[in-house]
Amino acid sequence: MGRRKKIVQQCERLMDQPEHIRNIAIAAHVDHGKTTLTDNLLAGAGMISDETAGEQLAMDTEEDEQERGITIDAANVSMTHEYEDQDHLVNLIDTPGHVDFGGDVTRAMRAVDGALVVVDAVEGAMPQTETVVRQALREGVKPALFINKVDRLISELQEGPEEMQKRLLGVINEVNELIRGMTDEMDDIDDWTVSVEDGTVGFGSALYKWGVSMPSMQRTGMDFGDIMELERNDDRQELHERTPLSDVVLDMVCEHFPDPIEAQPRRIPRIWRGDDESDIATQMREVDPDGDVVLMVTDIGVDPHAGEIAAGRVFSGTIEKGQDLHVSGTAGTNRVQSVGIYMGGEREEVEHVPAGNIAAVTGLKDAIAGSTVSSAEMTPFESIEHISEPVITKSVEAKNMDDLPKLIETLQQVAKEDPTIRIEINEDTGEHLISGQGELHLEVITQRIERNQGIPVNTGEPIVVYREAPTQESREVEGRSPNRHNRFYITVEPLDDEIVEQIKLGEVSMDMPEQERREVLQEAGMDKDTSQEVEEIHNTNIFIDDTKGIQHLNETMELVIEGLEEALDDGPLAAEPVQGALIRLHDARLHEDAIHRGPAQVIPAVRQAVHNALIDAEIKLLEPIQDVRIDVPTEHMGAASGEIQGRRGRVDDMYQEGDLMVVEGIAPVDEMIGFSSDIRSATEGRASWNTENAGFRVLSDNMQREIIGEIRERKGMKAELPEAIDYF
Repeated sequence: MGRRKKIVQQCERLMDQPEHIRNIAIAAHVDHGKTTLTDNLLAGAGMISDETAGEQLAMDTEEDEQERGITIDAANVSMTHEYEDQDHLVNLIDTPGHVDFGGDVTRAMRAVDGALVVVDAVEGAMPQTETVVRQALREGVKPALFINKVDRLISELQEGPEEMQKRLLGVINEVNELIRGMTDEMDDIDDWTVSVEDGTVGFGSALYKWGVSMPSMQRTGMDFGDIMELERNDDRQELHERTPLSDVVLDMVCEHFPDPIEAQPRRIPRIWRGDDESDIATQMREVDPDGDVVLMVTDIGVDPHAGEIAAGRVFSGTIEKGQDLHVSGTAGTNRVQSVGIYMGGEREEVEHVPAGNIAAVTGLKDAIAGSTVSSAEMTPFESIEHISEPVITKSVEAKNMDDLPKLIETLQQVAKEDPTIRIEINEDTGEHLISGQGELHLEVITQRIERNQGIPVNTGEPIVVYREAPTQESREVEGRSPNRHNRFYITVEPLDDEIVEQIKLGEVSMDMPEQERREVLQEAGMDKDTSQEVEEIHNTNIFIDDTKGIQHLNETMELVIEGLEEALDDGPLAAEPVQGALIRLHDARLHEDAIHRGPAQVIPAVRQAVHNALIDAEIKLLEPIQDVRIDVPTEHMGAASGEIQGRRGRVDDMYQEGDLMVVEGIAPVDEMIGFSSDIRSATEGRASWNTENAGFRVLSDNMQREIIGEIRERKGMKAELPEAIDYF
């Protein structure tokens, strides 16, 4: 029997024992060594050869991942590990570190119960480390820490025991500060800080395959002195043999991460807003393999032979071939064609996958990343809230018109697989817009369309996505329908930043119970009366119905909301989305005859009223900005800070870290296009940097008119702004 078949059989045997299952993600800043570490774990589990581990990058299965040397897609693998004479099943997801692919990290966290955060010993906690810790804790996922590249402290930086201890404790404290800051107000979490004494911190070198933790040192009798001596003498093979990294990390996973039985009762209330007294709630809390099937889809992939594969966490019931399952938000059912588990790039079919596991399912044609799939109708899980939103857009068109239908199909598939991508399809012009997290994100998507689908495409220059937002309270504005028989009276004011933040994080939505929504809004600063009249939340805007007893308004409200959404999706300045607006409907006059208050009358009237109120509220254009961090030798520090300042950015901090200077600041996304080649030439290729999307800020007044004009021209709108816009 082949080794692989044997591992699959072991996994199948353990699937029915949730107390011996660990669902984990490996997450870190880009280049801190996640995929190399995962190779070690695969080798430890006997899935790849020990010799090639660390160089094979088995989880980077796509050609472009191997070429670029970064992880782009989260990859799943199931393996077994013996801990304290008991076999355990470890379902692991290796996640990307690059900020452009952060959506994959967020989705992976929904499927797991533990996150192994990897930090580079030399660089310490970086911006993306903070983001992945936040993503884990928001989903109720318990962290542990592995400090990688310790070999560099010994051999490159030649640090002595004291310096090294100080540096490693510094990294642990940084990570613990992040954890404390984020869990302070979480009632369902005790103390999740990590410590060497508890065994929730490991150290080592993924490249040279050795690792230690307090429990492993006690077991092997090795201490840091021995390690430093072996490392300095280049006896790395002996180090690996005496204290293999895979054993240290997998022991830590089995010992400290919760199994599904312990995790699900805590996680279900966090990610699901349904009735906690219902049978389905009990079945999910108890990880009941005989209950109703509940699968949360976290990833959609395409297999050239099997078609679409939906991967996700089974919270209740047992998934098997032939079942008819409901997909939230769609009509009818989908029939399961096959069920399997992942072995890196390969999928192995199995008979069934019970609750508490991560499954790969074919046949769920209506599912997208984020769908709830179940055997009985149920309240879907909370939508997976992605921390950053698309900030860059590119137009894509097929070089050959014959490829157009295939391109449209491919783009729809892309949107299904990656919810952080937005697609706008224009059937008339054949030009389609893809919006994503950054230049690299869009580059990878378009390259994959050409390479995997064989569709040659032309792409336009990157376009930055702007927002529009009111800056003050408006007067009451009237909107009249074309037939003059219907009138709406509306005001607009800016929403508090705290409320906008809560909507972005998914803490406030129309899907939640009304009482709960009111409480969250009041805590965020909304007054009690307003919070009771919320009629609709659209993107980060709230619509309040302040009217009393108006005839026919109830049956017209759907059209009012449609007009409102149209107005907010295309703001009055440059048809960019509006954010952070509180819109109040104060009064309405409606024709008593339904035929005179149909869509053709109500929608334009509301749209006109909202746009005019926004203009009166001095609506301004907001531009997306990014946090920038550059690590650079001292002699190039001036050039690095000059690169930020020369891009309408500002430098917030400069400090020394090891032998490098760190420059931190913010800059507009629009100015950061082409940054990578400029910073390389300015610093002779000696700088490393990363950027993180940091939301939107008001564009300076002296640039408003110019940028609005450029966007209007690009979109084919009239060049002149409405007369009422005279405040620039």
